[in-house]
Amino acid sequence: MSAGATLAFVGLGAMGSRMVKRLLGAGHRVRGWNRTRARMEPLAAAGMVAADSPRAAAEGAEVVLSSIADTAALREVGYGREGVLAGLGRGAIWVEMSTVSPAATRELAREAETRGATLLDAPVSGSVGTVEQGQLSIYVGGDRAAFERVRPYLQALGPTISHVGPVGAAVTMKIAINLNGAVQLVAFAEAVLLAERAGIGRAAAVEAILQSVMASGMLRYRGPFVLAMPPEPWFNIALMQKDVELALELGRQARVPLPTTAIAHEMLSAARALGLGDEDCAAVFDVLAAMCGAPASAKPKGGP
Repeated sequence: MSAGATLAFVGLGAMGSRMVKRLLGAGHRVRGWNRTRARMEPLAAAGMVAADSPRAAAEGAEVVLSSIADTAALREVGYGREGVLAGLGRGAIWVEMSTVSPAATRELAREAETRGATLLDAPVSGSVGTVEQGQLSIYVGGDRAAFERVRPYLQALGPTISHVGPVGAAVTMKIAINLNGAVQLVAFAEAVLLAERAGIGRAAAVEAILQSVMASGMLRYRGPFVLAMPPEPWFNIALMQKDVELALELGRQARVPLPTTAIAHEMLSAARALGLGDEDCAAVFDVLAAMCGAPASAKPKGGP
């Protein structure tokens, strides 16, 4: 990649918008697009050039990055007259960072290749706070030479960047990792509520668990949400269920039983039935709380 290369970024949600801020802060030129135009305005004020379509964002960019909610949305922004593929130039690299179907990722990679471009799948491990600190872990699948060319840009987002295999391997690894989050949150909720119903204060129970050897990095930053939810979801219930469904689909294909993942899926379905789909995934706690008659987690002001 040349010095001063133009980057494109498609998908400016909670994660994508913060990744763009990191790239701008590292001195890169970024042209971005998002379906909801209001998401582009604060980034444009920070120096991003707003594009009118995914195609317009990709045209002339040496590297296109994308962070999209799900497989259907990725297909929508990837294909068609105004999609990313239509704007990719020969030699361009598309770094696809979403957690989506590995099969869909490989299909897009084949389409990019017919245009003389290369697609890498590069999902991230971390959340809003992690990307703000530039501490994401990034897994990359696809052509190794292309990976080395984009590494300097990915380093603005996180220090841990691992090439894990051919295209599709990284998003497969991400799905396997992500199922742990749902399972851990359900187990954490059970532990907190068991302690609370046995006479231990909720805050004391949360503190004790998060100081124990059982606390993962994810639990340490998301566990306190059962005491007070964040004003903006870091990763909502609906998105977590999407990831769990991807894991269950892969489990069926690989003939790997995923019993605890299946239980977590049912808890997420219950959360959505209770109207919690747009809340942070830590709100799965509220499902178990409702089942045992305990108070729900504290909601931010203005929340439901």
